[in-house]
Amino acid sequence: MRPSVRCSFIHLAFSVSVFSLFFLFSVLPLSAQPRYKMAVADWMVLKRQKLGEFQLARQLGCDGIEMDMGGLGRRDSFDNKLREPASQRVFSHTSDSLGIQVAAMAMSGFYGQSFANKTSYRWLITDCLNAMDVMHTSVAFLPLGGCGNHWTDSVALRKAIVARLHEVGEMAHARGKVIGIDTPLDARGNIRLLNEINSEGIRIFYKVQTAVEMKLDVCKDLRKLGAKRICAIHISNTDGSLLRDDPAVDMPKIKQTLDKMKWQGWLIVERSRDVKRVHDVKYNYGENVKYLKEIFR
Repeated sequence: MRPSVRCSFIHLAFSVSVFSLFFLFSVLPLSAQPRYKMAVADWMVLKRQKLGEFQLARQLGCDGIEMDMGGLGRRDSFDNKLREPASQRVFSHTSDSLGIQVAAMAMSGFYGQSFANKTSYRWLITDCLNAMDVMHTSVAFLPLGGCGNHWTDSVALRKAIVARLHEVGEMAHARGKVIGIDTPLDARGNIRLLNEINSEGIRIFYKVQTAVEMKLDVCKDLRKLGAKRICAIHISNTDGSLLRDDPAVDMPKIKQTLDKMKWQGWLIVERSRDVKRVHDVKYNYGENVKYLKEIFR
C-alpha cells in the first residue's frame, strides 16, 4: 500500500473511532447515578438543620437528605444556620465527605404559617435560594398547608397565592432553581394551578399521602400530572404502618408507572412510621429506605 493511501486509511479509521466515542458519550450517562435516589426529611428524623443528619442518612442507607430551613413560627425569618459562613463550610464539607447529597431544601415552616399572609415571603424565599446555593441543590419544597384547606375555592385568596407563586417562581427560575409546591389538589387541579401561576420556576412536589387521603388512584394521578410537572416526590403515607405493610400504597405499581413516564429524581420519605414504634427513627426510616431500594433498584 502506498504511503499516501496508508495515511489516508489511518486518518479515516481515527476519525471513525473519535466519532464513535463521541456518539457513545452523547447517548450514555456520564456517571452511574441511579435513576431514582432515596432521601428522608431531616425534620421528621429529628435532625432539622443538625450536622448529624448526614451521618444518620448514611446509616439509613440514603443517597441524600431533605434539609429544612429551620423553624419559622411567627417570626419573619427561618431559624436558619446556613447564613453563617462557618456553618456553611462545615455543613457543605460534611455533606461532601460523607457522600450524602441534599435532595431539596424544605420550608416546612409553611405547614403552619400562611404563605398568602406572610409579609416577609420574599426574604424567606431568597434565604432559601441562598441556602440551596450553599448545599448545591436545585429543588425547594414549599407546602401550602398553612393557607388553610379551602384556599383553592376562595377567588381572592387563590388569586393572591397565585400572584406570589409567580413572583417567587421567577426568582427561582432566574437562579436556575425550582420551587416544588405541595397542594391539596388532584392532577387536574394542579395542572390548572400551574397554568395560572405561569412560571417555569414552580412545579409540583408530589405527595403520595395527599393522593391517598383524597382516595385517588395514585398511578392514574401521576400519569395525568405528567413527568415534567413533578420535581420530586414525598413517597410516603401518613403514620400507621411501614411502606412495606401499607395496603394503600402499591409501590411496585408506582415504580412501573414512573418508569413508563420516564420520570427520574428524588424519592423522599416523610412519614409512614409504624404506629407501635413511632419514635424509633432508625427502625422506621431504615426499613422504608430499604424497601424503596428493593423496589426501585
